[in-house]
Amino acid sequence: MTNLTHPPQPADPAAPASPASQTTPNGPGLLRRIVCFPLTLLVIEFVVLVSAIVAIARGYELFDFPSNTPGKAFGAVLAAAGTIFAYKALKRWVERVPDSDFAWAGALKETGTGLLLGGAIFSIATAAVALMGGFEVLGVRGAGQIWTMLAIAIVSSVTEETIFRGVFLRHFESLIGTWGALALTSALFGAGHIFNPDSSWFAALAIAVEAGIMLGAAYLLTRRLWLAIGIHAGWNFAQGWLFSIPVSGGDAPLGLLITRRVGPEWLTGGDFGLEASVVALVVATTAGLLMLIRAVRRDGTVPPMWVRNAAPKD
Repeated sequence: MTNLTHPPQPADPAAPASPASQTTPNGPGLLRRIVCFPLTLLVIEFVVLVSAIVAIARGYELFDFPSNTPGKAFGAVLAAAGTIFAYKALKRWVERVPDSDFAWAGALKETGTGLLLGGAIFSIATAAVALMGGFEVLGVRGAGQIWTMLAIAIVSSVTEETIFRGVFLRHFESLIGTWGALALTSALFGAGHIFNPDSSWFAALAIAVEAGIMLGAAYLLTRRLWLAIGIHAGWNFAQGWLFSIPVSGGDAPLGLLITRRVGPEWLTGGDFGLEASVVALVVATTAGLLMLIRAVRRDGTVPPMWVRNAAPKD
């Protein structure tokens, strides 16, 4: 795994960290303490970000970028940038803390590393399914829907990682500790896919375990969002464009390779896509656990709020 620099973290993630919030000689005022409580921040930031994402999506539709063109991908980059700057605005004017989650230093390196990791992990899972007779390559199509799949990978990775890891995981960790936050965020991420086309309870469970652990570990390893975004985008792009496999229940895209999946759903993932395969579940979860072990060894874990509050003060 690439050696990624971990930025210093405050001793108590739940505590307001900015002098701007100090309204009394004894610390923050009552209103500021309410706003800075992790659950309050979670609700505020979730509502604001979802509203911003909906508005950005509406603007994206109004531009009516032609399908499967470089303009489509460029529009996705603009939409992703809007989400990032909305998050940065929340960190600055609501939390009143410096934004390290989207720090520009190292952004290209971590995103690039993530793209390679995400693509490689999905490719390994696909190769394993092929060795078991569940995946066949029939030919090469060419560029296919490369721009459309690139746009989908960019938008889905940035918006979902910003909400699930940047907002949910970070604030849940302040409340219930690292392990509780990882479990709850993973469950919510899986549940968010239950209403996708051709989904099932097993598909949602697979997403919760394989992606929830892998992407959560990527955030915990770096305490930034770039690596998780890269892995998410690389996984989706390899799945949809390289192997022409449905992404989380969507229509099978016209990707680089002409492929087909044959055999039982536990092996191929059925119409939902290879994400719901037992093989992908094992491969991605293993990769996620390896990252998680490294993250814990490097920086330990955050205990729940009630444990931190009960600890004797120095």
